[in-house]
Amino acid sequence: MKDLTKGNSTRLIIEFAIPVLIGNVLQLLYSLVDTRIVGETLGNKALAAVGATNPVNTLIVGFLLGLTNGFAIQVSRSFGAGDIKEMKKAVAGTVKLGLMVSVVLTILSLVFLKPLLILLNTKDELLNESYAYISIIFAGMTASMLYNICAGVLRAIGDTVTPLVFLGVSTALNIAGDLFFIKVLKTGVRGAAAATIIAQIISFVLCVIYIWKRYDILRINRSDFKVPKEMVKKMFQSGLSMGFMMSLVSLGTVALQGTINTFNNNIIVAHTAARKITELYMLLFSVLGTTMATFCGQNLGAGQIERIRKALRNVILVSFAWSIIMMILSYTVAPTLIKMVTATDEKEIIDTACKYLKIDTLFYFFPAMICIIRNAMQGIGDHITPIVSSFIELFGKFLIATFLAPQIGYMGIIVAEPIVWVLMVLPLIVQIIRNPMLKIPKKYNEQ
Repeated sequence: MKDLTKGNSTRLIIEFAIPVLIGNVLQLLYSLVDTRIVGETLGNKALAAVGATNPVNTLIVGFLLGLTNGFAIQVSRSFGAGDIKEMKKAVAGTVKLGLMVSVVLTILSLVFLKPLLILLNTKDELLNESYAYISIIFAGMTASMLYNICAGVLRAIGDTVTPLVFLGVSTALNIAGDLFFIKVLKTGVRGAAAATIIAQIISFVLCVIYIWKRYDILRINRSDFKVPKEMVKKMFQSGLSMGFMMSLVSLGTVALQGTINTFNNNIIVAHTAARKITELYMLLFSVLGTTMATFCGQNLGAGQIERIRKALRNVILVSFAWSIIMMILSYTVAPTLIKMVTATDEKEIIDTACKYLKIDTLFYFFPAMICIIRNAMQGIGDHITPIVSSFIELFGKFLIATFLAPQIGYMGIIVAEPIVWVLMVLPLIVQIIRNPMLKIPKKYNEQ
């Protein structure tokens, strides 16, 4: 456990963030290895089929991740306030509400999956494999939810090392499962999906066993599941806000994917590879955002408002330094990275993906601020401004996919994100100006 309400805030944030960063690197490592195995073993067509599902996958799984992170904010606030009884109810509520939502989403996503893939202009030649892959992922989303609940609760009390350990286990099992199912059993893209679900189930079980043995304060019983209505309301406010924040971002990407899927397979593969590398480039932004949500939650519970303001400034400066490094990478080693991800020497794929990276990284200062400020606002109870910012992204990408991309082709997709990033950061800056550094709820300012 780590109490983020005392000590040097920047040092604590970095110590907290490093395991989260390593964990996200492991997730991306699996994603890249998975892409490599699929492309190398099954070919570009299978890789394009998997790539065509990425926005849909991110939409649903991202909503669940945001939901659990939002629920966990209540856990961090109670922990920061030192109220262990309330914290246990928050943990129980996270489990209860998370399971309910994941079951409903599983049913809905499987029912409407194929029509959604068709709506996204998924090519007929890719549709069956795309459906086969993503339907297995969605069927097992409850396993993903359960693991994310464990990880979210542990991070809420300041433990980022344990989720890292079990994520490492999951990554190793994922890669081994890919090799076994795809290369040995010859199950194609279905095997890649099955390996992911099996790895998550095993990691969840191991994580629960560890939590039960290691943390007395996280041992919940039947009475803890009688969560007060007021707490349920607060958890849904933060959970749905963070879930919708992430899903609105994904919906914008889904809108773009519908246009991307109308291009040739080389463009689809190039975009898939570029997005994989973009996830790596932007990794620190999401990590710092996750860290700030927990940091703000704990310090809000403890009434340490000034620590939140100072930490926000310092974290944004760190993200700017990272942005500069990513720009340099895009103009030096991007072709090598593309080849590593796709296992191809196809010139059109490499050139297209490199162009995407070189242009978009020039604007990384904006998504850096967006990720950090939105999560900080969630942590201190501002659930509206982040949603407004996310709606701007959704509508901006939809308009670009509808009007700009058909006119200038894939270049429209490349410039889509820089355009919406600039627009998205505006309401966040306005909110900060209205109340310097963060808009803190009045009741906490009075502490």
